[in-house]
Amino acid sequence: MLAMMAGCSTTDQNGEHKSLIPLPWKHKVTRVDPKLPNLPPAGSGRGGYYQDDGPGANPPPGLLDTPDAVVKYEPYAKFANKPYSVFGQTYTPLINDEPFTQRGVASWYGVKFHGQRTSSGEAYDMYKMTAAHPTLPIPSYARVTSLESGKSVVVRINDRGPFHSDRVIDVSYTAALKLGLLGKGSHQVQVERLFPGDVMQLASARRAAASEALSMSTRSSSMRAA
Repeated sequence: MLAMMAGCSTTDQNGEHKSLIPLPWKHKVTRVDPKLPNLPPAGSGRGGYYQDDGPGANPPPGLLDTPDAVVKYEPYAKFANKPYSVFGQTYTPLINDEPFTQRGVASWYGVKFHGQRTSSGEAYDMYKMTAAHPTLPIPSYARVTSLESGKSVVVRINDRGPFHSDRVIDVSYTAALKLGLLGKGSHQVQVERLFPGDVMQLASARRAAASEALSMSTRSSSMRAA
């Protein structure tokens, strides 16, 4: 349960945090991508992020070009979709294929949890397109759209949280970067669950619309010629 409350925390038998992947604060800063916003360091108390969390010291280049998560079928994680309680509130994860749409505040989590175990059992990588949600299935996929910047990303849900009444989803550092919410720390967003068929249906609808527009243009040109 402590792991759930921390979001991505895992500890050994001595109560010390164990990292599953290299931690960015142990890296020597070499070159910072000039396209990334200049944020205060983690633990400075000056960031828009939560408490002592924050950006890594040496983020990899090209994060703005990171592609969205690819929506695909995956079996639900065995132990990550059972009812659980945090801070006296019980959450019941969804285990169906029903549509889900939600509006609220999105925040992001970064270096504090980077490399630690998520609720799915995977290591949290702040540079991938992932997110934490209290009740969406693990794993599942969602489109997160900032109602302030208008930007949209697709993320893979692989963790639980946030457990604050004013927030609905915690996205990774890279997802926050692409949404434009890194500096402020949070934005009003819309969360929409996605299914594997949604991408194909959207592509088919776009092709049909383009075909109809071309057909109407051809008919119009024929009528003018006549």
